[in-house]
Amino acid sequence: MADTVSIVIDGQPVEVLPGTTIRAACEQIGKPIPTLCWHPNLTPANACRACVVEVEGSRALVASCSRPVEDQMKIHTDTERVRNARKTVAELLASAVDIGLAADVQNLIVETQADIHRFNNPEQAHVGIKDDNDLYIRDLDKCILCYRCVNTCGTDAQNTFAIAVAGRGLHAHIDPGTDRWLTDSDCVFCGNCVAVCPTGALMGKKEWQLRQEGRWDESQIHVTETICTYCGVGCDLELHVLDNDIVKVTSPFDHPVTHGMLCVKGRYGYDFVQQEE
Repeated sequence: MADTVSIVIDGQPVEVLPGTTIRAACEQIGKPIPTLCWHPNLTPANACRACVVEVEGSRALVASCSRPVEDQMKIHTDTERVRNARKTVAELLASAVDIGLAADVQNLIVETQADIHRFNNPEQAHVGIKDDNDLYIRDLDKCILCYRCVNTCGTDAQNTFAIAVAGRGLHAHIDPGTDRWLTDSDCVFCGNCVAVCPTGALMGKKEWQLRQEGRWDESQIHVTETICTYCGVGCDLELHVLDNDIVKVTSPFDHPVTHGMLCVKGRYGYDFVQQEE
């Protein structure tokens, strides 16, 4: 077929469309690739390296989330070299951050049989909670530097450019500019960064408070879909309700209008619903 590209994945011939990434090609034939920083609506950041695969003729392992396929490319997703690379990624993250709410990292640890104590650093500095606004908290001890929030705040969605990565090595962190408070930055508090965070490093204030009180129970949360009442754009909302109280608002990432993104009113302006007056 002239309009497709012929590749081989783990010995299996595959025909895919030009421009398809290796990750998408593998998923197409039922070989899911682990990812941490990749998100369907964001530009690949190539940050976590959990999705690496081996390509014949390539000296280094390649990031499958961003590398497009090439005709006659031969890809190996489960070699010893690939497994060791993914295992090391899991072990490094487990030693550097709090992965208690990072489901994807936990899955990678189980999948690779990683030793989470291998790189333990008892002198690792803890930043703690940054609570500088009424809408969401930042827990940098949970941040894996996946760049999802940075890309969302940039050209992928919000175009606010309020945050960036600052520092190097173990001191690298997401920063709104010279360690300013978010309220002093360009942040418009849309919460789209919170929506794409995979580790709980960014979390809505109400959810965070309920978790601190031991009252957050996913099994008791009911989700109702509705349309935002603030304007005529037609944003689809998912109201997360616990004990008859709206505790969080999200939007489906596959929605044609929002693509999962909302404004500050749509995501956080829901308290009026429960005010009798």
